[in-house]
Amino acid sequence: MIKETDVVIVGTGAAGLFNALHFPKTTKILMVTKDDVDKSDSFLAQGGMCMLRDEEDYDGYFEDTMKAGHYENNKDSVDIMIRSSRKIAEELIGYGVEFEHNGDELAFTREGGHGRPRILFHEDITGKEITSTLLENVQKRDNVTIMTHTTMIDIVCDDNKCRGIVIRTEDGEIVTVKAKYTVLASGGLGGLYKHSTNFRHITGDALAIALKHGIEMEHIDYIQIHPTTLYSEKPGRRFLISESVRGEGAILLNKNKERFCNELLPRDVVTAEIKKQMEKDGTPFVWLSMEKIPEEEIRSHFPNILKQCLEEGYDPTKECIPVVPAQHYFMGGIKVNLSSKTSMDNLYAVGETSCNGVHGRNRLASNSLLESMVFAERAADEICKELDSGDKSDITIEEMEKLVNTDKYKDVEKLSEEYKKIVLDEIEKEKKRHE
Repeated sequence: MIKETDVVIVGTGAAGLFNALHFPKTTKILMVTKDDVDKSDSFLAQGGMCMLRDEEDYDGYFEDTMKAGHYENNKDSVDIMIRSSRKIAEELIGYGVEFEHNGDELAFTREGGHGRPRILFHEDITGKEITSTLLENVQKRDNVTIMTHTTMIDIVCDDNKCRGIVIRTEDGEIVTVKAKYTVLASGGLGGLYKHSTNFRHITGDALAIALKHGIEMEHIDYIQIHPTTLYSEKPGRRFLISESVRGEGAILLNKNKERFCNELLPRDVVTAEIKKQMEKDGTPFVWLSMEKIPEEEIRSHFPNILKQCLEEGYDPTKECIPVVPAQHYFMGGIKVNLSSKTSMDNLYAVGETSCNGVHGRNRLASNSLLESMVFAERAADEICKELDSGDKSDITIEEMEKLVNTDKYKDVEKLSEEYKKIVLDEIEKEKKRHE
């Protein structure tokens, strides 16, 4: 079976949804997602979204991003992200996103690596507020169809041009999607790790498929560990304790309840300090104390974190909580240009799946939501120009059928395990290359 569409978007996180919203309503769009429509890591983002506060803040914001990334960032990408941030914030407010305010003015919080407060937020569930609002707007569009519990198992290409994707639907049917343009917005690879803040089903499928087809990659071994997740011996996803908790005054303590590091240094530095302290103490966690944060602020700014801690048996308004580093974010990915185009024609990648160089070796807190939307919009803008110009090289259904042998996709579980191995092997290979 073959479905036809103008654009197919793989993923329903902030990047995929923002991308979909920037096409005219005459563009036929199909979105596919591996799980429920709201099971993307964008929904889990707690801290917030950075925004350039004023022109005087530009140099500081730029330097903070570069410093966190160990100056391996693409300066052009960083500049575009920062310069676009106010526009993105205004768009989100226009869609109905409710950021916190101090009176009539937007409120800002601060996180590790930032020289000043410049992070917009909604309680401690900013990702959920932004992504659910984007989803509501997409669901109102008649030109957008969303297929849930649908897995991309391959892309279809010839002559270095992407012609669409192969999917397995919720009922197990193997379907070919013929699309003029394909956008990969399928997130990172946290599901490959035992301890991760990511949903377990996000296992880097798009990365494996790109590797299989010789699409150019970049920094696939640049994987960020978040310093503070709630320690638990239960299996499954780790609950993140937002960096903005430390930005508002929380401190890290060793087993003797003594402070041992500067909590507002970039994530990789704090992670290293925590790991060193755990080894020194012989413990599987360190303590995080919120004693310097007023109880009312904990209840109003961090209600979701408070709720989760209470469910685990800890009351952060009265006692320390145990925290441990866990895999959190992927800075590498499918290499893209400033318009999010990959090395394959008609194929784009946005969000955590892609690497445009914004983050360098280590992502600055709360740049992820912003970066994903800035470059998702740029991808849509370029695709719209291409669609308007008329692609004379589109192929017929019959030609598409000749490119796909659905028999080789019958054992999807086996294929999924192969994809995991492809990604993990490539990560190890890159790590050794950089040693």
